[in-house]
Amino acid sequence: MVDMSDPSEHGGASERGGLPGAGLVKGLAVTLKTMTSRSTTQQYPDVAPDLPPRSRGVIALSEENCTVCMLCARECPDWCIYIDSHKEEVAVPGAARPRQRNVLDKFDIDFSLCMYCGICIEVCPFDALYWSPEFEYAEYDIKDLLHDKDHLGQWMATVPPPPAHDPNGEPAKEETAAARKAAAAARPAPPAVRPEADQDPAS
Repeated sequence: MVDMSDPSEHGGASERGGLPGAGLVKGLAVTLKTMTSRSTTQQYPDVAPDLPPRSRGVIALSEENCTVCMLCARECPDWCIYIDSHKEEVAVPGAARPRQRNVLDKFDIDFSLCMYCGICIEVCPFDALYWSPEFEYAEYDIKDLLHDKDHLGQWMATVPPPPAHDPNGEPAKEETAAARKAAAAARPAPPAVRPEADQDPAS
């Protein structure tokens, strides 16, 4: 059923006090302002982009820090980390028997599956994985996005230094432990208490 009532009864343009075509004028004003403003487009790849400090470009590997604990591979939701290792004996002077340590043979990350969640970096207990802002690693073949430990190790040179500690924040556990040890070493030792000589009850 068609409503034949007066538009002014339902809050028409005359009742709202708006002028016909006001929306069009506003839109043209925004367009004119945009046309006269200076463009901020960066001319990539001729000009390198200014990335924020916590950019997630690629995952870098510090091979000497990896203990093959497999936490990163187990916690990865995409199962894109592949690790292989072997054990070797290390002779320790003075020990009764040689110790064993894990030697990293293979550490691959398939960046065609990675969703850059950063869980592997967060769960690593030995700081073997880092975020690098490097992002120019596109390939023509998807198979080439599987990067081995040598390739991941090359990106360690692009990892930015960690941010400075907030002076108003809570100190690190290592700093607290070091300050506690220094305070204990600077404290003078208590004087030695001599044991009292046994007295003869008959005297």
